[in-house]
Amino acid sequence: QVRLVESGGGSVQAGGSLRLSCAASGTFIRINDMSWYRQGLGNERELVASISSSGDTNYVDSVKGRFTVSRDNAKNTMLLQMNSLTSEDTAVYYCKAEVVAGTTLKLTFTSWGQGTQVTVSS
Repeated sequence: QVRLVESGGGSVQAGGSLRLSCAASGTFIRINDMSWYRQGLGNERELVASISSSGDTNYVDSVKGRFTVSRDNAKNTMLLQMNSLTSEDTAVYYCKAEVVAGTTLKLTFTSWGQGTQVTVSS
């Protein structure tokens, strides 16, 4: 019912910037919290940043001051502006959304995107 598509990944040199985008489409009532996760080679998936529907944000310590998460509720999109990138940021980045859907019975479920690769070379 809900599809999340990430875009904006790519290769960049250390110190550079990238902006990731996540777009939600499908049939749903609303999206609550949205998040960015990442998974480097051989590592577990970790939460990078999250944003509530009202705009409250949280970041993992390693990206504070460098990454900024934002969203446009009207367009069902979320962005992740990544600055001062380092090789430690190399990973596949995933978008996650808590989606409310249904008619008579409203349910909340978690949807994931397919991921976008970010590679930072030193």
